Amino acid sequence: MAAKKNPLGLNNLQLKTLTLLQELARHPETSTKDSQTGDVLLTLLPDPHGDHFHIGSKVARASDATGLRNPAVWAALARRGLAHSGFPVAITLTPAGVDYDTGLRDKILFGADHQA
Repeated sequence: MAAKKNPLGLNNLQLKTLTLLQELARHPETSTKDSQTGDVLLTLLPDPHGDHFHIGSKVARASDATGLRNPAVWAALARRGLAHSGFPVAITLTPAGVDYDTGLRDKILFGADHQA
């Protein structure tokens, strides 16, 4: 039997936010991984310039990132065991949060075609 898509019932804003946090977790410039727990601490959230922002070599629309600084979204991710919120200073993704399949990575993250 195939795994259920979005088994935790995240809404679209929560899914987009988690996708962006997962991408931030892939880069040592924006994350610190605890090798014992697998948790990934994120303390540097990108600031948009114009209508987009960069995460590593990827580009995302600023309109897809409204949850990055939204305490309700951080709380929802924490309630579902995907993160630990330290709003507004930091958010930590749990291993479940890092591994959760949002299905959006290829839809909201694009290959960068210019430098910041």
